Parts: sequence; C-alpha cells; structure tokens
Amino acid sequence: MFYLVIDILGTIAFAISGVLVAMEKKLDLFGVLIIAFVTAIGGGTLRDFLIGNTPVGWMTTPVYLITITATVIATILFVKQLRYFRKSLFLFDTIGIGLYTMVGVEKGLIAGLSPVMCIILGTITASFGGVIRDILCNEIPVLFRREVYATICILGGVIYFVLIQFPLDPTYAYVTAIVSIILMRLLAVRFKISLPNIYRD
Repeated sequence: MFYLVIDILGTIAFAISGVLVAMEKKLDLFGVLIIAFVTAIGGGTLRDFLIGNTPVGWMTTPVYLITITATVIATILFVKQLRYFRKSLFLFDTIGIGLYTMVGVEKGLIAGLSPVMCIILGTITASFGGVIRDILCNEIPVLFRREVYATICILGGVIYFVLIQFPLDPTYAYVTAIVSIILMRLLAVRFKISLPNIYRD
C-alpha cells in the first residue's frame, strides 16, 4: 500500500508538470490531457516493457487514468493559484523525479535485478516521461541540458542501497532517498551546479 501511494503521488506530480508545460504552449484541452498523460506514465511504461511487465501498469490498474484525468481537471481549475508557471513546473517536476526514481528502484527489486540495474530502472522511470513531454512540446529535454537531472536520480538510488545495508526499516531508507533526490535538485538549481559542457567554440 505504501508503494502504491508513492506511485500515485508521483503520477500526480508529473501530471501537473505536464499540464503546466502544455498550457504554457497554449495547447487545447485534448493536447493538455495527452501531455499530462505521457509525462505521468511515459517512464513507467518504458520501465515495464524493459522488465517484461506487460500489460503495463496503467493498463491493468484504472486508478492511474482516473488520477491523471482528475489531476488535469484540478490543475486547470486552480492554475491561477499556480501563478509562477516556471517555479511551479520546476517544483512538481522535482517532486516527481524523487518519487518515481524510487518507484522504479522498487520495481527492479521485485523483478530480482541487481542494484545497478535497479538504479537504471529508477532513472528511466523518473526521466523519460519528461523527455517525451519536452519533445512533444518542441523543447530540448531537461535530461540533455547542463542542469543535473539523471545524475541526481542515480545518486538517490545509491543512497537507498547504502542505507539498506544498515539495520534500518527499509521504509525509512526509501523515504530518505526520495527526500535526498528532491533536496539535491533544489540545491543544484539554487547554486547553479551543473555538469560540464563539452561544447567548444
């Protein structure tokens, strides 16, 4: 139940970020719904295909479609309260990657994969919905810009596997990893920490 709640919260966070991007691009209602949908389930769909978990989760559990639809409606209704689109988008995107990284790690553990493969799955789950969103909205995906994104997902996964080596409740390690990912991204943006750019004039 705990992991389902985390998965739903991640779905909500990414759906909101998708709505904000789509509205910023002035898409129609159908376009907003599609962008929210692919943002929320894109990474998880790819993850499920990679581990052979088919039909993928959102096709067998209606709660995901209901959650995304309800989130789109609520975000549109209260978009005026989200006055600063960019700040709101960044916040919900950051929450989403924290939650979804650990959802992906957990799915990897259930599939019996090694820690390295679990971390890769977590990074895919957290990153690729945003990649699809940005491509459809004609933006360079955040994953491919200088801003640290996937690196933070990897570090969060490492933190989780380090913590579970200690005699702790795995739930504490799980939550700590989520919070660490969110804080690392907030700090990276606040202090303009980024990966080096290999481009030379």
